[in-house]
Amino acid sequence: MTIYTAPTVSPEEIVTSFLHALEEQDHDRIAALLAPNLRYTNVSLPTIKGGRVVSNLFKRLLGKKTGFQVQIHRIATNGNVVMTERTDVIEVGPLHVAFWVCGTFRVEQGQIVLWRDYFDWFNIAKGTLRGVVAVPLPKFRPSLPISLES
Repeated sequence: MTIYTAPTVSPEEIVTSFLHALEEQDHDRIAALLAPNLRYTNVSLPTIKGGRVVSNLFKRLLGKKTGFQVQIHRIATNGNVVMTERTDVIEVGPLHVAFWVCGTFRVEQGQIVLWRDYFDWFNIAKGTLRGVVAVPLPKFRPSLPISLES
């Protein structure tokens, strides 16, 4: 007799699935991957608590004239903790702002219970300036992939 066991989804797969769900604006998948007891922090900004609160926030922020892109440069997993080094691109109409982010995620029972992003405000300011310049001059618009080696 063969016993079927469901494939196990790794914490890394859950985190990458979540980040790609943000890109795809797949709000059902976003909500499903965030735990009710989620703690979401952009370091230096207030912590937001609750998966439903965070998924509703992204549902309001991501729409027809807004978007999100992500390029994961590096990813490391230690047990149920996943660390990403990535470039995020926030899109608001013709304004595209690209910036470096390092994120830590803790996954429990298939859902993200902790999401903490670290970033540099100066890097965001440079990305915003480039994005503003690119509105009338689209050739300067940031596009993925972006190399961190340069």
